Amino acid sequence: MTRWTRFFIVLIVGIGLGLLYGWVVNPVEYVNTTIDSLREDYKTDYVLMVAEVYHTNQDLEWAMNRLALLGDETSQASLEAALDFAVQAEYASSDLNLLKDLNAALGGRN
Repeated sequence: MTRWTRFFIVLIVGIGLGLLYGWVVNPVEYVNTTIDSLREDYKTDYVLMVAEVYHTNQDLEWAMNRLALLGDETSQASLEAALDFAVQAEYASSDLNLLKDLNAALGGRN
């Protein structure tokens, strides 16, 4: 058996054992995972997605309900935190405009 043949056999066996362990022996179990458990950057992306949908359908009540899932005191607080992070992380100006438009619809600060 050549050196390359052994290498590929070991590689395939290793991948197979890794998949077996990860999918059968000890799979990841998500329990009671909610949106409010996201990191700040992912929460900001979620708020941006809500702002994009709001921009399309102009349904403010729907947007407020979606923002309430983030667990902050108010939808406005969630949006302002996301807007602050987006400015700090230098999001694209088109994304910032979407967030600002939703913020203005909610009666928030500029």
